[in-house]
Amino acid sequence: MGNHPAEIGSAPEPNIVGLSTIRRIPWLTLVIGLTAAAATAVICRNYDFAMGLVLGTLLGWLNFSLLRRGVAAIVASATPASAARPRAPVVTAAFRYGLIGLSLYVIFEYLHVPLVSLALGLCAAGVAIIAASIWAILKPEE
Repeated sequence: MGNHPAEIGSAPEPNIVGLSTIRRIPWLTLVIGLTAAAATAVICRNYDFAMGLVLGTLLGWLNFSLLRRGVAAIVASATPASAARPRAPVVTAAFRYGLIGLSLYVIFEYLHVPLVSLALGLCAAGVAIIAASIWAILKPEE
């Protein structure tokens, strides 16, 4: 009944199929969104649209990061070892959507960037998920 190293600190991530794909998505989101924003600023000289892409990309990255944490909390609460620490996934999901909605409102109202550019920036996460999935198909884990 000694303390197992996994019980003391944060538990190491289990060996889950597709974990490297999930790890690729956040940085691919930033690379894709910021590259699109830079191209828009340089080629089209539309700096407001580029700023909307940057802000939308950052919100998409934040959304994915919070979603990943929420799913990890749900999985952790389902394990018998963590039954003593109940989680509130519904509250965290509501907080995540509320935070992103409030951020979009503040950005749109006060920075006056085009709403379409914010939406396209948020789509950078979707493009990153597709790119990471294709990457996983072309170069499967061993």
